[in-house]
Amino acid sequence: MGLLSSIKSTLIISLSIFMPALCSNYTINCSQPTQPALLEALSPVFNLNDIRPVRNMSTCTDVTTFFTLYGILGVDEKAQLLTTYIWLQCSWMNEFISWDPVQCGTDVMSLPSSQFWIPDIVINEFMEENKAPPVPYLYLYSNGLVNRALPVRVVSSCNLDIYTFPFDIQNCTFTFNSYLHYASDIKIFLGRSAELITQISKSVMATMGEWELLEITAYKVNHDGENENFYYDELEYHIRLRRRPTMYVVNLLLPSCFLITVDLFSFLLPPQSVDRSAFKMTLILGYTVFLLIMNDLLPVTGNTIPLINVFFSLCLALMVASLLETILITNLLCGSADFSPVPHWMRVLVLQFLGVIVCMPRMNKKPRVSEIDLKTRTAVATIETYVGPHEPKGQSAEDLAVYELKKLGKDLQAIRLKVDQELKDSQSSEDWMQVGFIIDRLLFGLYILFISVSFITIIIIWVNLYNK
Repeated sequence: MGLLSSIKSTLIISLSIFMPALCSNYTINCSQPTQPALLEALSPVFNLNDIRPVRNMSTCTDVTTFFTLYGILGVDEKAQLLTTYIWLQCSWMNEFISWDPVQCGTDVMSLPSSQFWIPDIVINEFMEENKAPPVPYLYLYSNGLVNRALPVRVVSSCNLDIYTFPFDIQNCTFTFNSYLHYASDIKIFLGRSAELITQISKSVMATMGEWELLEITAYKVNHDGENENFYYDELEYHIRLRRRPTMYVVNLLLPSCFLITVDLFSFLLPPQSVDRSAFKMTLILGYTVFLLIMNDLLPVTGNTIPLINVFFSLCLALMVASLLETILITNLLCGSADFSPVPHWMRVLVLQFLGVIVCMPRMNKKPRVSEIDLKTRTAVATIETYVGPHEPKGQSAEDLAVYELKKLGKDLQAIRLKVDQELKDSQSSEDWMQVGFIIDRLLFGLYILFISVSFITIIIIWVNLYNK
């Protein structure tokens, strides 16, 4: 008797599949309005879980799918991976099943998913195994609708553009399609509007870490004119994420700006009395150690060089240029006594032209060498005229006095020559010092100008790309 009942049930199911004119669905009759009775009535359908649930194989199975983004777990710039946690829902019609909710006592029932055919919907960008906890059940409705919901830990590939780091916005894609079935067998549709998906995802977002969800957009990939037997139906979701830059601004940008500001104001130290070069060397050493410590915060990728790396390199280059300028000025100020007189062209270019541009006041001049030279020459000539050019032959007191006056004249002439040389060296040294002060102030102005232009340019690039 049991064998006859089994054959009878199989015959009924076969007729319901191959004779579509009889009814649109396989109607299940329950012996009583209880779940055990419904489960017993569904048991013949469980044997059909290996085939697509359509009565006519030319019929396409429409799968509606959507997800809720629950958490952004991380972004790996080096490996170009995005790790997220989503709640995925898929629903489709099972044409083998329908029942009367009144007769069976319920409109919906949760059943093991292993008892039913499941569409092979995958995310193309998936790079690792789903490590989310499995959900072994699904909902089955009286009209044959199957609804499956499960959590998915998605590790997906994403083309990350970190040029504007830490003010970057990333756009990652989830492409849903059947791994095996062509569009003639399975078509995928959006089960919820992208605006609603974005709104719900923001409201349930559990992670408040480095990344912020901006929006989720979705569209169906268009295959107009193509044969459905030769392409896979696809549904694309685009997830736009924005990095929260506060940590990087506080830990990277502000310290760099502080150090470059200190280096800028170090130009106010008097180079002739303070070892400015040692101070700048200390700044460069401190900045290098700072970059080594904060290196782990910087993204590493082979696609593009982040603009912040250019910013750090620029700051370091400015500090090195400032040190070289200090060495030059110190050499001019401390070694000017050994230099030859300032060339005429440099005197005109630097002392007259550049001195006016940088508003550098001229130093007070010493008495002219020609005036002292004239007075000394006059005194020596008077003594020589009075005493004559030769030593006295006698030994009288008057002759000795004349001889002493003559020696005094020669001594005065030697002193004059020495003073003349000293005054020339002093004037040359003062001219070189004036050249050094003017060049120092000129380079200080150029330093301010270059820093301002560079920083404004980088900020404008960041702002423009951030607002796109």
